[in-house]
Amino acid sequence: MSAIACAQGAGPKPAAIDKADTLWVVVASVLVLLMTPALALFYGGMVRRKNVLSTMVHSFVMMGMVSVVWIVLTYSLSFGKTSNGLIGGLEFLFGNGISMKDAYPYTTPLGTVPAGAFMLFQMMFAIITPALISGAIAERMKFSGYMLFTTMWVVVIYAPVACWVWNPGGWLSQRGALDFAGGTVVHLASGASALAACIALGRRKALEHHDPILPNNLTTTLLGAGLLWVGWIGFNAGSALAINDIALSAFVATHVAAASGMLGWLICEKLHFGKPTALGAASGLVAGLVGITPAAGYVTPMAAILIGLVVGSLCCFAVGIKLKLKFDDSLDVVGVHGVGGATGAILTGCLATAVINPSVSDSLKSNNGRLGLVVTQLLAVLVVGVFSFVGSFVLMKLTQAITGVRVSESEEQAGLDLSLHGESGYNL
Repeated sequence: MSAIACAQGAGPKPAAIDKADTLWVVVASVLVLLMTPALALFYGGMVRRKNVLSTMVHSFVMMGMVSVVWIVLTYSLSFGKTSNGLIGGLEFLFGNGISMKDAYPYTTPLGTVPAGAFMLFQMMFAIITPALISGAIAERMKFSGYMLFTTMWVVVIYAPVACWVWNPGGWLSQRGALDFAGGTVVHLASGASALAACIALGRRKALEHHDPILPNNLTTTLLGAGLLWVGWIGFNAGSALAINDIALSAFVATHVAAASGMLGWLICEKLHFGKPTALGAASGLVAGLVGITPAAGYVTPMAAILIGLVVGSLCCFAVGIKLKLKFDDSLDVVGVHGVGGATGAILTGCLATAVINPSVSDSLKSNNGRLGLVVTQLLAVLVVGVFSFVGSFVLMKLTQAITGVRVSESEEQAGLDLSLHGESGYNL
């Protein structure tokens, strides 16, 4: 079911906009916006010193580009009234018809926050999702190519997926698929797209030459991870679109899943590599947050701990796959967001309960029970993953034909900070 419909539960139709609910959604929007510069810190610390600015700019620039494209087109394609379940209508084109007083009109019961607040909240999700992809192509992609690719991506890939899963008329929403805050829409879509992008782009020259690739500042990465943890509370608990028991459940589930995800990753590192690492702690908490995102408003605290442990441990193993398959996912977007998002979506089908969210009963009924719901979750994972991978690969090839996607070998050797932006992150 869509986040809009499930957030309100099965209660009576609200009579008016609620100021407390509106305030919470606005605050949650600020927290989700914080996640993008936090991601810049997280990614920026993991690359080599000569590429720190270019990597951080990949996240920052999404706050500019996506905000404009969202208002002009993508919000309408995602949440406009859909007649086929595949794509939204154009009634919100250029920001038209987005009420700052009345609720989003296409869900029953109507919400308690203005449509403008809902639009703003969803904008922040659209901003960070393509920024996640940038971790896979770090240190070797042209800035012009990155801008063109991500601009097309939020329209061609993100908007349809958001419509399928979160629009009340979307075909996966109608089938009863559960994704509370973006396991498929945000994390699986970005992870599958990241795999396509890094395959299309090719490996970094340093890997081919067997040169060392060492993080420039893991303290920055830890700071970014901590800020992501804070911002993720808005990401997940804000998806209740109200101050209620579901928001509180999502808050608790998010926090304990991050904690158990960190522990799961560190335990795996200790058992298999002999030492737990700071980077492992940061990666593990993010993996736990990714895994709980689709389930946050549907599961008990103990189920959230289980999801965090499973996803944290699994993602620790998954990041090693790139070494065997020899694709260059620079900052482990595929292993954390792709694998974590898919696993979390499937576990949501297994562990979601109407005790936490009454809308789970509707999903179970529409799928003829628990097994049917798990099958629907698997279908959502398969469809979103394949669509995002194939579509992104095509977009990368189109970008290659228009602007090119790969910097020259000399530019890569010198570093993208100086080659593409004429600046240096550290003038020490």
